[in-house]
Amino acid sequence: MDHHGIDAVLFDLDGVITPTAEKHMQAWNRMFSAYFAERGIDPYSDVDYFRYIDGKPRVEGIASMLAARGITLPEGDDEDLPDADTVSELGLRKNLVFRELLDEGIEPYPGSVAYLDALDAAGIASCVVSSSKNARPVLEAAGLLDRFEVIVDGLVAQADRIPGKPRPDTYLRGAELLGVPAGRCAVIEDAVSGVQAGAAGGFARVIGVDRGAGREVLLREGADLVVDDLADLIPGLTEARS
Repeated sequence: MDHHGIDAVLFDLDGVITPTAEKHMQAWNRMFSAYFAERGIDPYSDVDYFRYIDGKPRVEGIASMLAARGITLPEGDDEDLPDADTVSELGLRKNLVFRELLDEGIEPYPGSVAYLDALDAAGIASCVVSSSKNARPVLEAAGLLDRFEVIVDGLVAQADRIPGKPRPDTYLRGAELLGVPAGRCAVIEDAVSGVQAGAAGGFARVIGVDRGAGREVLLREGADLVVDDLADLIPGLTEARS
């Protein structure tokens, strides 16, 4: 990627910096497989994850997945009891499974860490913009929490009432907190809803990372370029700063 005119890079987290997308997929699979089996409806699959859940705020992803199976539940809230049949309670179930999986440890993608190092060396700012409410625990588990002064995650979005992806608002907040105009920022995403958010925000570049969503899908939904690994972006950064 040509980095001319780029003063900041805004990163999604899961599937971009850390392979937590795999743990999220496992957690969603366990939760929805059990829930659907209890009701005798069509089983859950990883295709459902990419189609209905990937990149969205937790509540919106659950509601989207349930709607695809013809199920409507009250939203509820984070104080719901374990046996409450609400969207929020399903999110709490999933989060318990995810935190158990996270306790097993997480290693960031080496290419992503190398790209972060190259950005730091070039004096280009960076931040994390994630729909997940677990962004800080994930970054801490990966040993990267101190790399980012600005983190706009699901907790920030909820507290400040910021619409989630595919709206661009969380990415725009990240750019604002960095003090960099959107037109001088690049967005890096692996999710369809994320590249849609980047495309809608007037950012200089939207880079897709193909971790399973599909190169052509990411390009169609708003990515300017799709790479397999963030290390692929380092040569363009070196050329731009030489």
